[in-house]
Amino acid sequence: MAMQAQGFMDLFMRSNYFPQVSNWLLSLTISVVLLGCSSAPEQQQTEIDQTTTTQVHNSNSDISDPFESINRVMWDFNYDYLDPYFVRPVSLAYVNYTPVPVRSGVRNFLSNLDEPFSVVNNVVMGNGGKAMNHFNRFWINSTFGLLGLIDIASAAGIEKRDKKEFSDAIGHYGVGSGPYFMVPGYGPITLREGADVVDGLYPPLSLINFWASLGKWALEGMETRALLVSQEATLENSPDSYSLMRDIYFQRQKFNAEIEVEPVENSEEEALIDSFLQDDYFDE
Repeated sequence: MAMQAQGFMDLFMRSNYFPQVSNWLLSLTISVVLLGCSSAPEQQQTEIDQTTTTQVHNSNSDISDPFESINRVMWDFNYDYLDPYFVRPVSLAYVNYTPVPVRSGVRNFLSNLDEPFSVVNNVVMGNGGKAMNHFNRFWINSTFGLLGLIDIASAAGIEKRDKKEFSDAIGHYGVGSGPYFMVPGYGPITLREGADVVDGLYPPLSLINFWASLGKWALEGMETRALLVSQEATLENSPDSYSLMRDIYFQRQKFNAEIEVEPVENSEEEALIDSFLQDDYFDE
């Protein structure tokens, strides 16, 4: 079971399709899927989940959570109150009542705004090919795609890659994540992620004001939250959802910074990962 849980963790390392919105919701998804793999009886499930929690924790020996007691209170507030009574219903209303073409155009437009800083950060990390990919996507979608409303670049065969933020770039060169914080209404964040303010210095993000940035964050967050509905029920299987979310959040930071992670060697786990990558919500 521990190896299978690691397989699920590697899955999410490979499939960074979620936008940078409410990071706590993304971590929630990872915890949910990680815990959805068991078919054992309830008593045995508890023992297995405890083993999984320990295994994941041991794989993140550099975790810094000096404010854990406060962070746990904030996690409970986010998950038990803010999400069910506000974030979830608002997100579902947006997704269910907004026409798909409108949502798709908004999503494409907002994603296109992130391409320039991904170009710069990939150059810093030495990823010349990825930087060129982001550059080509930006100018093609910004011109032929009507300022990014239409994803012409993908139709032309230019792969849509995960964005790279400045915190990923400096993490790639050894800057640690720093202390972990659980922010009410936002979710998890580390000290290193504060460096992402640099990304807002590049146009077009540098040209939008605070309220436009807030709107971008909210719209992307609603799209992400709506994708998690099918995974909600299994979260309760975790004996400690906070620890799982935190530990995998740090693992994902390593992946984004392109710090080498242990590959999956079991062929059955690899097949499971491949099949899971084909799930529809990764294509949203």
